[in-house]
Formats: sequence, structure tokens, C-alpha cells
Amino acid sequence: MLERQFRGTFENAEKSRGITGATLLIYLERRLDNILYRLGLSASRAQARQLIQHGHVRVNGKKVTIPSYSTSPGDVVGIKEGSVNNVHIQQALNISRSRGVPVWLELDPEKPQGKVLSLPTREDLTMPVQENLIVELYSK
Repeated sequence: MLERQFRGTFENAEKSRGITGATLLIYLERRLDNILYRLGLSASRAQARQLIQHGHVRVNGKKVTIPSYSTSPGDVVGIKEGSVNNVHIQQALNISRSRGVPVWLELDPEKPQGKVLSLPTREDLTMPVQENLIVELYSK
């Protein structure tokens, strides 16, 4: 994510209700490229971005080619049928079994697809981030 896009995400978080820092992190977690990574359908966020841009990803059965697409609770995110046997996707699925899936997501490795059960909360996010420092920097 580049600076301009991050600033736009911050401004949206600042306008919404709630604590700006926590809302920013939730917006970032809801991005489609992050959802693919968290579900284990890609080995990295960069690989997830490439899979999305190349048209291998479906959200609720429709092709989405925008990595910054914001998912909602109830969305079903999966790999299109023709791409399921892709070597990179299979490797990522094998790696994800040891990594696990967050509680706000549900993975069906047989299809492979996952479902967004709910919005993540700040407590669900395990990355060591001090969002108050981000808010201080961008509030200037």
C-alpha cells in the first residue's frame, strides 16, 4: 500500500465513529488482499495482490480484481475453479494449516474458500502495532 492510499484509509477511519486507530486497523484487515493472506490462500500479501489482479479470486461468486476491495461480514472469498490446482495456491494452503485462521474468518480448505464471519475487533488483531503513533503522525 502506498502513502496516498494509506492516507485515504486513515481519513476514512478518522471520519467514522469510534477510536480512529482501532478503526484504521480494522479497515486495513478488511482489505481483500489481507483476507486472502489471513485465510491462507496465499503465502504473502504481495502474492495475494497478484492473484487478485490476475483474476483468480471470487467474492460472492463474482470476479474481483481490486486488492483494496473492502469485505463485509457474510462475504464468501474463494479461488476460481480453474485456478484451484495452481501450485502456488496449494503451497499456500499447506503453509496455512500450521499458521491457523483468525476467529473472525472461516476456511473451507476443500473448495478452497473462506467466509468473513464478522468484522475483526482490536483484540482479534495480533500484530504489534501502536496505532496511537500512526494517529499522531497523520493528524498533523
